[in-house]
Amino acid sequence: MRIVVAEDLYLLRDGIVRLLEAYGHEVVATAGTGPDTLDVLLSRRPDLAVVDVRMPPTNTDEGLMAALAARREFPGLPVLILSQHVEQLYARELLADRAGGVGYLLKDSVFDADQFLDACERVAAGGTAMDPAVIAKLLAGPARSAQLDRLTERERSVLALMAQGLSNTAIAGRLFLSDSAIGKYTTSMFDKLGIHDDANANRRVRAVLAYLGAVGG
Repeated sequence: MRIVVAEDLYLLRDGIVRLLEAYGHEVVATAGTGPDTLDVLLSRRPDLAVVDVRMPPTNTDEGLMAALAARREFPGLPVLILSQHVEQLYARELLADRAGGVGYLLKDSVFDADQFLDACERVAAGGTAMDPAVIAKLLAGPARSAQLDRLTERERSVLALMAQGLSNTAIAGRLFLSDSAIGKYTTSMFDKLGIHDDANANRRVRAVLAYLGAVGG
């Protein structure tokens, strides 16, 4: 997998690069500022961009803005955001275009290499990888779509775990239910959200993006 790593802290950036390369991935470019991030994303068009939110020159939202600008040029460009903080606005803006291949992890919640690499691979494949703390923050938002209001509490629980990137089997284990029960919940959930079979789209990703976009306000 061809990856761009955008992080302004040298030691963290170097550590991410070494980790990815140790597991057979190719880091095609790195960046330490917002403008450099946009330049390398547009020129390299990686399979995945791992991007910090707050980067020079102002250390506010340059990294995120660069990722969003790159996705406008190349819709669906997979982006995994790494941040020190839960920023509701950042997550909402990242999800606003309803394209797949997005993730938002908190740096201090990544406890091992397997967790991080799994998130990278899921996002690169067009899926989602959302930190539970980010989801909790989004759930605190007041907005709800009419479709989401139709979901039962159990269906919302399934969808929230789906947003973390869990498979049906993993969701079943977390909720102490059978795989078939989770399958029934997801089918009902897709129907209520108006997400039908589509050979060109991943229904799980579309459901998660609809959910996160709505609860983000």
